[in-house]
Formats: sequence, structure tokens, C-alpha cells
Amino acid sequence: MADGSEKESAKEKSSEKPVIPRTATEIQKRKLEKLMKDPDKTVTVPDRPKQWKPSDPPEFIRFVMGSSAGAGSGEFHVYRATRRREYNRVGFIEKMTEQYELDESYHKKLEENKTQAEERTAKKRAKRQRKKQKKLGSKRKKDEKKEEDGDDDEKQVSGSDNDEDENDEDEEPHFVVGGQ
Repeated sequence: MADGSEKESAKEKSSEKPVIPRTATEIQKRKLEKLMKDPDKTVTVPDRPKQWKPSDPPEFIRFVMGSSAGAGSGEFHVYRATRRREYNRVGFIEKMTEQYELDESYHKKLEENKTQAEERTAKKRAKRQRKKQKKLGSKRKKDEKKEEDGDDDEKQVSGSDNDEDENDEDEEPHFVVGGQ
């Protein structure tokens, strides 16, 4: 029986005609089908292409030639290619320098914005603290006045309960959207 199943699979393989994908969708479909035939097989994902970098300039140039009339007929093309490579290399260096300067200015601006935000936050925090101290100071003055006036003990007890409730409200955390 094993021989029969092998013959059937061989017939299926031979009966299948190679299908030529005509669109990108069909190509993608074929690739996915191939992957799904053996799901245990590891798949390698290629790395992103790295940034283009020009070749380093030659250490020593033996044949220095120019575009003058004394050079041979093929030498001008060699000169032109060398000049083009050098211009590309210099352009790349200038571009990288400009990119570096832009990055530096961006990071410097971020630091400035951060320090300004911290200064504003500190200023507003100090203002809130002063306001809170002023509010607590005025409450204490009111309490002292009540004690001096000699109000009934019941009123003093109820007044102290109110102060505790207000202090509890002050101790509750306050949330600010976007705050830390």
C-alpha cells in the first residue's frame, strides 16, 4: 500500500503544470503557500539596507592625469569617473555634516524646552504653595479670633471638625491632565 501512495503523489507532482504568476498578488500567494507547506521551517527576514556610503579615496594615485590634450583617448573617461567619485564623496561628507548639525540643534532645542517647562512648573508650584499657605494662615487667624471671642464650647468643637474636614480635602491628591 505504501507503494501505491507514493505512486499517487508522484502522479500529482507530474500532473501539476508549473504556474507562472502574472501579478504581484499571485507571486505573494505562491510565497505564502510555500511558507505554509512547512510551518516548522525557520524564516529569515533580511535586514534593512544600510545607508549608502561612498568608497574611501585611494591612498596613492600613481597615474595623475587630467583632461588635457596630452592624455590618451581613454584617459579622459578614467579622469571623469575619478572626479565624479570624488564629488560624490565630498557631497556625502557635506550632507552628513549638515545632518549632524541639524540633529545637534534639535537636541539643544529639546533641552531648552525642557528647562523652560521645568521653570514654569516650578514657578506655578511655588504660587500654589503660597496660595495654600495664605489660605491656611487665614483659617488659623479665624480660629484664633473665635477662641478669643469666647464662643460656646459646642461651637468651638463644631468649628474644629470643619477645619479637619477642610484639611482632609487639601490632602486629597489633585490630578492634572498630562501632568506627572
